[in-house]
Amino acid sequence: MGDVPTRIRPCEPRDEKAVYEVCLKTGDGGNDATHLYSDPQALGHIFVGPYMRLEPELAFVLEDNLGVCGYVLGALDSARFYTAFLEQWLPALRLKYAPPAGDPAQWTATEKIYHQCHHPEIHYPESIHDYPSHIHIDLLPRAQGRGHGTRMVDWMLERLCRFGSPGVHLGVDVRN
Repeated sequence: MGDVPTRIRPCEPRDEKAVYEVCLKTGDGGNDATHLYSDPQALGHIFVGPYMRLEPELAFVLEDNLGVCGYVLGALDSARFYTAFLEQWLPALRLKYAPPAGDPAQWTATEKIYHQCHHPEIHYPESIHDYPSHIHIDLLPRAQGRGHGTRMVDWMLERLCRFGSPGVHLGVDVRN
């Protein structure tokens, strides 16, 4: 099987469903999390939607002949992004999704995400002043192992540099 041609392009509002799906299909430490979430949009509401809406100039998709197969999303100023996330993004989700009740140990994955809507845990690394920007990247299995991740990270780093970022931090799931 030859390498399938891909292109990186700006993420558009019409891509929301596909980007949310990539998030879900990689949401279990890089593996498919579809079986974990009764609401297939739950993960995307936390991990992709805010970037698409709050930092659209730093939202890009990887596309092949089958459609969107990955994304790289960025925030130029993480502290500013998280403030907007808390003040502009989460209020609508809080109206739409009630916080879960009962024993947290019994919550489903979806209920845990809904809990995050009401009680977000924002992580500010010690290095945030030197490395204020951050990125988020996910690729479907069909796009993995072909250098696309490196290409997308380089693409995003170049854009962050153009916008004046002095440095970037990246969090990684230990299972991924």
